[in-house]
Amino acid sequence: MKIKIGVVGLGYVGLPLAVAASTAFKTIGFDINERRVAELSKGQDYTGEINSDDLSMAQNLSFTSSSSDLKNINFYIIAVPTPVDKLNKPDLTPLIRASELLGAVISKGDYVVFESTVYPGATEEDCIPVIEKYSGLTAGRDFFFGYSPERINPGDKVHRLTDIKKIVSGCSSKSLSVIADVYRKFIKAGVHEASSIKVAEAAKVVENIQRDTNIALMNELSQIFNVLKIDTKEVIEAASTKWNFMRYTPGLVGGHCISVDPYYLTHKAVNHGYIPDIIMTSRKINEAMSSYLGEKIISLMVKKKINFSSARVLIAGFSFKEDCPDIRNTKIADLVKHLKDEFDISIDIYDPLVDSDEVFNSYGLRLTEELPLNTYDCLVLAVPHAKLLEKNCSILKGACKDKCIIIDVKSALKITDSDFRL
Repeated sequence: MKIKIGVVGLGYVGLPLAVAASTAFKTIGFDINERRVAELSKGQDYTGEINSDDLSMAQNLSFTSSSSDLKNINFYIIAVPTPVDKLNKPDLTPLIRASELLGAVISKGDYVVFESTVYPGATEEDCIPVIEKYSGLTAGRDFFFGYSPERINPGDKVHRLTDIKKIVSGCSSKSLSVIADVYRKFIKAGVHEASSIKVAEAAKVVENIQRDTNIALMNELSQIFNVLKIDTKEVIEAASTKWNFMRYTPGLVGGHCISVDPYYLTHKAVNHGYIPDIIMTSRKINEAMSSYLGEKIISLMVKKKINFSSARVLIAGFSFKEDCPDIRNTKIADLVKHLKDEFDISIDIYDPLVDSDEVFNSYGLRLTEELPLNTYDCLVLAVPHAKLLEKNCSILKGACKDKCIIIDVKSALKITDSDFRL
């Protein structure tokens, strides 16, 4: 069987996957966003995950927004978003629509692999029945399927897709063998064959739940140490001298993985009658950090007798993590909302990495393009991009008044250079 791969969804996960797959197979990248397809066809990737040279060198890769171009594919990989709704319930809408699309183009003998993060059971219980309905084919007999969780870390230039071992699973031993062989062709780190699709699905959510829980612990410790007037970063540095100490740091937990994936497992657990207390408490702690930080900013302004009505605050960094333009589920937006809604404070947001139009379309917020000198009463270094830290934050500090309060959210500065840090 000559493999021809179709990657459905060309975001932070799908694009690197399509580029990597094209090194071994003829590959088509599909996305419903025509603008995204047009930009990629010109060698432009706004996510910064793939540079123009790598795109131009991907000779076996083409992009399309027409589902009819997928009809000659025999190995489909689904990499669409799996968000949560306003009540933090799993929203499988993109996944279901992708399954409907697949049902219209899939043929007998084809393979489908899902990479989107889901709760255990979603592939077999929610997605495959949709493909069967729209295709008239029977899974496991007419077409075959599996699950291989994505492990993309946006902005990470060290741990790249092909350097991370890939978990793979299949609906049968034969399908697992085929799926594993395909991924081995372009994943240098190799594959781990899970015993079942549910095991592979669970492994993915556990990876991010573990990080979420550990960060929640550090966020709680940070609040305790703040009360005790102990610097959290110094505590972590001291504790890290022991070989088995896991070095996690406090902060705002946003993005499309750590702050979302836990809700998928808690949803499934609650539906089966189990209340996951630790996971839910961790989510509660991390979700409250924007408000906690906002209160600390206000208390410092009161202490320094800064008038709210005339004060100007500069928030530096808007993406959910440093050196990355990804603004999905950024908790900086929550911080801005808290300060504006509760205290009506004038806020400017500056981030040289993110797309200002995307910020406005997603959050209704405008970014400032220039930083006027000697203007701000409070600087919040929220996301310490390398560009913001250049020359000891000279651009940012130049915009501050002489008695400006400096909040160092990620402890990126020397302790003597800030008034507060987590």
